[in-house]
Amino acid sequence: MERIGIIGGSGLYQLEGVKVKKEISLNTPFGDPSDKFILVELDGREVVFLPRHGKAHSISPSRINYRANIYGMKKLNVGWIISVSACGSLKEELKPLDFVIPTQFVDRTNQARAHTFFDEGIVAHIGFAQPICTELAKVVQKAAEGVGVTVHYGGTYLNMEGPQFSTLAESNLYRSWGLDIIGMTNMAEARLAREAEICYSSLAAVTDYDCWHQTEESVSVDIILDNLRRNVDNAKKVIKSAISAISKARSCSCENALKYAIVTQAPAIPKKVKQKLDIIIGKYIT
Repeated sequence: MERIGIIGGSGLYQLEGVKVKKEISLNTPFGDPSDKFILVELDGREVVFLPRHGKAHSISPSRINYRANIYGMKKLNVGWIISVSACGSLKEELKPLDFVIPTQFVDRTNQARAHTFFDEGIVAHIGFAQPICTELAKVVQKAAEGVGVTVHYGGTYLNMEGPQFSTLAESNLYRSWGLDIIGMTNMAEARLAREAEICYSSLAAVTDYDCWHQTEESVSVDIILDNLRRNVDNAKKVIKSAISAISKARSCSCENALKYAIVTQAPAIPKKVKQKLDIIIGKYIT
């Protein structure tokens, strides 16, 4: 049975109240993941947890090794990833302490984050019009509603570079585009999860109104950390409820996302590339 992956963002560095089976250190062809993968058991399901920024929150959003993180999840037989992260709100109705499950992303990063496994010796053009797994996102939405938190389904996540927060001009520009929330991490994860044929959904915790709101204080680390402390317990409740509700077998298209995406002819793919990506392309390219 495939495992369930949880990527914890700011404020979520561990899961309490679960049976820890072991901590796993992995080497990947793309370098080191953010930290050890923690294998736990909850309601009879095996869950792989990874703190995105490391347990000590020592890795900046621009320096996270997203490829190693998702590759590690794939190597550990993860079929679903719920990604928990902090975000700023770009709309009045998305209030601090609410949760948002975005269904679209816009990328405004500019430091060339590595967000594909297919950058050397092999080309694959994967469909990404719908960047999250709707079936998984609906499970997360229902779990959030079930534990009594305010959750908004849908909307667009603007992935900024960071680690600085937005200028006022940028914040107002993104609002003029009709975008909903802003964060620093989820776009690369979603892209790589799709390439790895892993179902992916974000659970974004609203911590602030960025800097556009005229009657609210501009975003700061103090505001974010205070709201994260207040919301992290709710995030854990949502995660635990969602884990118990995830089907034991997938019925969506995510697990076959690469089926028609690889355009390089098999004989032309270098042997070392086939070996490096075997856990991702092995069922299509031998």
